[in-house]
Amino acid sequence: MAQGGWRPGKNNSISMIVCEHIKAKGKPDYTPLFTHISHVVIAIDKIAENTGFDKEIAKMGAILHDIGKASPIFQERLMPDYKRKESDKTYLHELASLFFLSLFDENFHPQLIEMVAAHHKSVQNDPGLKGLLDLEENVADVFAIHKKDWESWSAEALKILDALGIQTRKISIEEAEDNYFKAVDYIDSKIQTQGFSPWKGLLMAADHFASALIEATENQTQRIFKKPDLSFFGRKHPLYPLSLIDANSEKKHTLVVACTGAGKTDFLFRRCKNRVFYTLPFQASINAMFKRVSNDLKETNPDMDIRVLHSASSIVNENGNAEERMLQGLIGSGIKVLTPHQIAGIIFGTRAFEATLLDLRGNDIILDEIHTYTEISRAIVIKIVEVLNKLDCRLHIGTATMPTDLYNKILAILGKENVYEVSLPQDEMGKFDRHTVHKLNEWDDADAIVDTALLEEKKVLVVCNRVKSAQQRYEHFIEKYSDTPVLLLHSRFKRGDRNNKEKQLLGLDESGRPTQEFNTSDKACIVVSTQVVEVSLDISFDLMITETAPLDALIQRFGRVNRKRTTATIGNYKPVYVIPPPDDSKEALPYDLDILKATFDILPDGEILHERELKEKIDDVFPEVDVMDIETHSIFKKDGSIVLDFLTHRPKSYLLELLEIDSVSCITTSDLEKYTQSGFEERMMMEIPARYWQMKNFPKCDYGNRPFIVPDHSYHEETGFDIDKARLPFSPEENIL
Repeated sequence: MAQGGWRPGKNNSISMIVCEHIKAKGKPDYTPLFTHISHVVIAIDKIAENTGFDKEIAKMGAILHDIGKASPIFQERLMPDYKRKESDKTYLHELASLFFLSLFDENFHPQLIEMVAAHHKSVQNDPGLKGLLDLEENVADVFAIHKKDWESWSAEALKILDALGIQTRKISIEEAEDNYFKAVDYIDSKIQTQGFSPWKGLLMAADHFASALIEATENQTQRIFKKPDLSFFGRKHPLYPLSLIDANSEKKHTLVVACTGAGKTDFLFRRCKNRVFYTLPFQASINAMFKRVSNDLKETNPDMDIRVLHSASSIVNENGNAEERMLQGLIGSGIKVLTPHQIAGIIFGTRAFEATLLDLRGNDIILDEIHTYTEISRAIVIKIVEVLNKLDCRLHIGTATMPTDLYNKILAILGKENVYEVSLPQDEMGKFDRHTVHKLNEWDDADAIVDTALLEEKKVLVVCNRVKSAQQRYEHFIEKYSDTPVLLLHSRFKRGDRNNKEKQLLGLDESGRPTQEFNTSDKACIVVSTQVVEVSLDISFDLMITETAPLDALIQRFGRVNRKRTTATIGNYKPVYVIPPPDDSKEALPYDLDILKATFDILPDGEILHERELKEKIDDVFPEVDVMDIETHSIFKKDGSIVLDFLTHRPKSYLLELLEIDSVSCITTSDLEKYTQSGFEERMMMEIPARYWQMKNFPKCDYGNRPFIVPDHSYHEETGFDIDKARLPFSPEENIL
């Protein structure tokens, strides 16, 4: 084999660690560099095989990418007692890794440079100006900083490279400098071009995979890139009319319009042929769908890699610039449950978008109940459809509430000739009439309704538009109805606490048996929630009291009342009570006040809400869907071009600026020590989703997703996180500032 090739015959056993004292990671794992690189090689081999890359080149990039961590400068900074001094120079291990470039076949140098040079940072205009070209422009003699103690540490690095199967020889300091500037010259020339590097995405995907899984990497690679067996969703039942419609069609994409409870989820899955990305509009609602799909498929897919993607991003703030780091989860899962906004990084070119593109390309994307309350949300959804279509994805869109104008816009992007359109006939829709709508004057009117409902042993669902108002309603009910079970659910709980609350709400144990709590109770109870109940939660209550939301969202909420259909319940109606919108536009947030008023006005009062009339009502509320032009923000243009400097990503988060989404997380002070010592799954359960603009002035943790730290008094396991309380000072015992 030529110089720089992978030598399969060499003993590359991870159990025989070379230079164990040289680490790749700091606490809590302190993973040896040899071990980490070996894990990345295992991951990249599998990823390359399934995404069309040359496996030989891919493994070389994996071996080279972190070898610069052997430098004593980097090793010193991993130590728990290390404290950065002002005199410390910026050290990028990826730049030092390039010193060894000449050990590898010159024909592969362009791909290797792309994989190594930018796998952590944009090569230019990086926040803090720490990209390779930023340093070359702003720092005196970058090479001199990185070559320190070259003779000693390069020998250690060569031992690791040799053990990993690379033919090695001594590299002089002059040769190392030549390698470095060869990489700089290559990047300097490529930065003038527009586009992105799939090779960079490949390395990032493998590095992220191995870093997250550590010793479990090898076992996990056996589970990825497997198509799920979706035969479970072929079940048929006359009460679910979509189950009786043939899902087979030569047409690539799907648009399904049908009532809540008609079997849309099953039908959309039946249309899938490859790996599946299942999107729901709310971060807080994806837990329930993940559990639902996992339970549905566990018999036919006993070892299927089904994942749920939490927390869209981790935000860092350096020199006043906010950067969104898209953490798209690990590549290759058979089914991934997430939100559309977690795909949107590919539109804006935020960090790791190249890896996300690799994961999505050519697979099935389900967009279930697209919610488009704001102009920017609508623009992003339409752009997602456009870009995914160009990535050769199969798109399957299901809705009960999409305005005709938006439907037609999506149809135009996909091409009507490519879309399998399915809807229920009018007579079938009449069987889904389930609610009578009653308009209230104010919240005070609701107490008498709740009093009567509890006397009749009814299950009451109360839905608010804001976390704060939901917390206030909850406090009101637990004080007034101290003998009645009351549960609060919203997005501002620790994920572990929210998981427990969702389990309580659903009223099912791990085996799916009723626990007689809330949803499965036959006694009076109250659940107070926010929009998180609108989708995916399979619950059925006796009546609802809700604040006015946009009509499409409101219809989704109504679907949590009288949801369970039997032949006996068809033609029976249960009440929903609607609180009128406020007079002030700020109080109406996160919704548009005019839309709320139009929705409230068009609702019947004291009458049945007929499913067959919903489309007309929605079109009255949304006669035309204004779509903001976000072409200037998107790196993918309609003509197919990409507007992004090569080996860079966007340092500024347009997602963060333009959307009200939970883009960061926070943890309480009392969880801080445990968080820094825990693995990925445990850390995630301690995190509370939050919005950057609320959190930006709080201190940050340097581990995991780098959550912001909030005082203990701002969180309670029954009511969740309270931003107003968080703004009160930390107590002396927990003051970490």
